[in-house]
Formats: sequence, C-alpha cells, structure tokens
Amino acid sequence: MAVIAHPHEAFSAGFYHNEDFDFDVRIALGLAPSGGTDAGEILQAISRVGEQDHHAWFETWRGLGERVRAMADDSAARGHAVSAASAYLRAANYAGIAVNAVAGLPDETELLPTFREHRSAWDRFIDTVALPAERVEIAYEGTTLPGYFVHPMERAGMRPTLIMVNGSDGPISALWGSGATDALARGYNVLLFDGPGQQSMLFERGVGFRPDWEAVITPVVDHLLQRTEVDPDRLAMYGISQAGFWVPRALAHEHRIAAAIADPGVVDVSASWLAHLPKSLRTLLTEGKRREFDRDMEWGMRFSKEAASAWTFRARPYRTEGYFDTLQAVLEYRLSEEQAAAIRTPMFITNPEDEQFWPGQSERLGSMLQVEHVVMPFTAAEGANFHCQPLARTLTHQRMFDWLDDQLTRAQAS
Repeated sequence: MAVIAHPHEAFSAGFYHNEDFDFDVRIALGLAPSGGTDAGEILQAISRVGEQDHHAWFETWRGLGERVRAMADDSAARGHAVSAASAYLRAANYAGIAVNAVAGLPDETELLPTFREHRSAWDRFIDTVALPAERVEIAYEGTTLPGYFVHPMERAGMRPTLIMVNGSDGPISALWGSGATDALARGYNVLLFDGPGQQSMLFERGVGFRPDWEAVITPVVDHLLQRTEVDPDRLAMYGISQAGFWVPRALAHEHRIAAAIADPGVVDVSASWLAHLPKSLRTLLTEGKRREFDRDMEWGMRFSKEAASAWTFRARPYRTEGYFDTLQAVLEYRLSEEQAAAIRTPMFITNPEDEQFWPGQSERLGSMLQVEHVVMPFTAAEGANFHCQPLARTLTHQRMFDWLDDQLTRAQAS
C-alpha cells in the first residue's frame, strides 16, 4: 500500500493542490455530521483521483452517487425507510458534486442527466425522511419556484420558520446539512427552494440569476404567511455563499424578516471575478471596449483549460453571451450604502479566516449596516477557516442558532 507522507496535514496543506477539488472535499466532509455524506465513502472515492484528472473526478462522484442510490433503493424496497432516507441524502450530495464537476469535461452533455440523478435522489429523500416534508410551488412572476417545506416532528401550533437561500452553485441537498437539520432540531419549520439561476430553475427552465432578490423573497414570504403553522413574527432567513449578497439585498426592501444570517457577508459579487483579471483587461472593461475585451479574453482562454472551465461554470447562471456582457451583468451585484442603510433586520454575519472569494466583505457589510448586527469570526485554529467554514458546520450552526434563537425570542416578546 502506498504511504502518503504526513496525511495528518491534510487540513492545512490541502487534500488536493487543485483548489476546486480540495474545496469540494472539504464541503463534502463538512456534511457528514448531519448525515449528508459519510467520511469513509468520500476518502475512499477520491483516493485514486489525480490532481488534474477532471474526467475521473466527475466519474468518481457520479459513480459514488449511483452506488449509494442503489443501496437506498434496496433499503426502500425492503421497507427500511430510515436507512433509505440516509442513503438517498448521501446519494443526492454526491451527485450534486458531480453536477458541478461537469464544468471540467470537454462539453456539457452530462449536465442535465446528472442533475436529474441528483434531484431524483433528493426527492426520494423527501419522500422517505422521518419528518413531515412536502413539495411546494411558490407563485413567482407568472410561474412558480419549486420548494420544500419541512416541519419538526411535533407540528402543533405556530413555529418560527427559517427560509434557506442557496448560493450560486450548491445542490439543494447540501442545505440540509448547512442548517436545515439544526433548525428542525430546534423546532423551526424550514423552507428550501430553487430561486432564479439555481438548480432546477437554471438547468431545466433556463431562468438565470437576478440581483434584485427582493423580487424573490417577497413572494416567498407571502407564500409562508398563508400557512397556519408559520408564526409571522418569527420569520428568519439564512443565505450561504453568494446568498450572502442576496440576503442583505432582499432585506433592504422586505422588512417582514425578524432576523437574518449571511454566511458570509457579500457586498460586491464582482470582486471575486475582477480579482483574476489583469490590469489591461480591467481597463478595457471600465472603458466599455466590448470587442477588444472579448478578443483578449478569448485569446487567454485558449491557453488555460482550467480558466475556461471555471468561466463556463461561473458564467452559466447569468445567461449572458460574451465575456464583456457577462461581467457587466456581474457588476450589478453590488450592495449600495443606501440599500444597506435601509435594512431594518438584525443580522448575523460569518467572517471566516482565509475567505477565498470575498475577503474582507463580511466586515465591510457590518460597517455599512445601521441596525443591530454581529460579525462573527471563524478561525483556522478552530478548524473553521475558508469560505462558509466547510469543515466546521457544527460550530457554525451552534453560534448562528444561539444568536437566532435569542433574536426570535425577543421578536416574539415584542
């Protein structure tokens, strides 16, 4: 058996030198405490995948999802609902990683079928989990947003409700381990849904992102307030990753939310894009020189398969044509001082050490707010560094729900 030198250093040195692979592994391992993955399954699956082998990376996660899905189907057929639900959730998360891994393949032929494998496993989890869970359709601009409303086991009376807002590319199943299970354990109802540009809305309906997330959250709140089990005074909202922008943007206009969490805070989505552009390209963008910008970007992409794959992956939800137009769209995802000043909802903002995508923006959001807020540091010494604290979800949930419980208790008393 081959021996890897100092495997105990994986936390600090990385599971892979490839940053995307490494981050995916961290996210996957972080879902294990909630039952969303199994550490042994993950570590065994990646043990034979090399640093830049994108095809093997995709096939490994899809294959693991298929294998665990078969286990789930077998348990379900034999009447073992608890085992089936556990395996369906893990299968959904593994397939969800495979969906994103399609970006590293030569084309996107596998994208839709892999997404449907993921969503099928997730829907079977909803069917078998030992909690009252139902599919819902949220009225939205002449169509609907697909969602899932889950109750705690004890359903009597009105309860606090947590609206969970996904980020730019995470599978909805990952939200289960990024706060949903902990919310349910504390007696919250939970609403999960696909918004514009997310998952089924993007892959199956072709609906892209929008910056004005209040146009999304207001219909969501309207939907929830029609339900008798929802306490209108104890509505909370959680946003992960890029939803760290969408949550405060929505709160600037939608004031029926009693407390909210941004994980992390994001005030300028475009910063993570512009940071990778050379000065010459940023100048062309600023000067509005579309033809020259697109020409130089096209030339640069020819020399970097990694950059081309990353661009395809990140640009897809914006539903734009051309490099210049995509970045012009991304530039709209900025929170103004005026919008921040309009927020009336208390906020909890995570602030992880070694934030890769939006460093410094959690503190910046906090400085812009004129309402009660907490900017909570998470450190490498706690095992809680990197974007969204992927290996410290238990600690993250402890801190954010202690704060949220206090806020909602106060809201109920007033």
